Amino acid sequence: MPEINLAIVGVGKIVRDQHLPAVAANGDYRLVAAASRHGRVEGIDNFTSIEAMLAAMPSIDAVSLCMPPQYRYEAAVKALAAGKHVFLEKPPGATLSEVADLAAMAEAKGVSLFASWHSRYAPAVEAAREFLAGTPIRSMRVSWKEDVRQWHPNQDWIWQPGGLGVFDPGINALSIVTRILPRPVFATAATLEFPENRDAPIAASIAFTDAAGLDLQAEFDWRQTGRQSWDIVASTEAGEMVLSEGGAKLSVDGRLVHEQPEREYPALYERFAQIIKAGQSDVDLAPLRHVADAFMLGRRKVVEAFHD
Repeated sequence: MPEINLAIVGVGKIVRDQHLPAVAANGDYRLVAAASRHGRVEGIDNFTSIEAMLAAMPSIDAVSLCMPPQYRYEAAVKALAAGKHVFLEKPPGATLSEVADLAAMAEAKGVSLFASWHSRYAPAVEAAREFLAGTPIRSMRVSWKEDVRQWHPNQDWIWQPGGLGVFDPGINALSIVTRILPRPVFATAATLEFPENRDAPIAASIAFTDAAGLDLQAEFDWRQTGRQSWDIVASTEAGEMVLSEGGAKLSVDGRLVHEQPEREYPALYERFAQIIKAGQSDVDLAPLRHVADAFMLGRRKVVEAFHD
């Protein structure tokens, strides 16, 4: 198969830090264009809108959409209507319904749609999945706590409806949990803490279970200072499993059993090329569905105002 002519829409920090290096290192792609209201990528054609880009460059094969989720559906519709394969940054959209509509549209157009979950490609996630498949799980605790001022400074969209608030990082944990557990889980209770001046939560706690009665508790917080916490701990009959540093390391009973260099975004682009070549889509909405359930089921608690 010839190189995939790729365009990127929404040139921000995540694109510069992750997407551009991953694409540059992958021989399946040729980056030919970018569209962004404010950012530019040197050495390729740049546009201020996806409409102008698609009209000017019909040779584009695939589009990576990296703008905030509230604006992703409209751009995805334009790309799919033009017959382009589409890569959706996480979360894939602002609602479940709009992503389901995109999946149906991609199928009708005969192109690939990829709802990417980068944390699923963290180095130790598959090793954790294999470990849990081989032993009964007694309980699981998820602690995903970081400092929003460090990771998302002055990003107003993230506090607006559809921006998800603390679930922007929290959905990364849910993407791992839904990958490594042997059975589906569902929320039974939740508390969402909303700053009095914001429309999205700054912290959340969710209780989950499954058909076998699993005790799963998840804690998400954006007010963490000092050490950042991205840990999943499972008590099992084969010992205590700790998947730490966002899925980078796996330990059992305090012994490190798996650690490799991080390559989440290179792996995402490998997967995108794979499904394009196979004529398939990859749209797993389980992480986003759990967030939606937390909003539906959760008790809303108003906390002090948050200011960047």
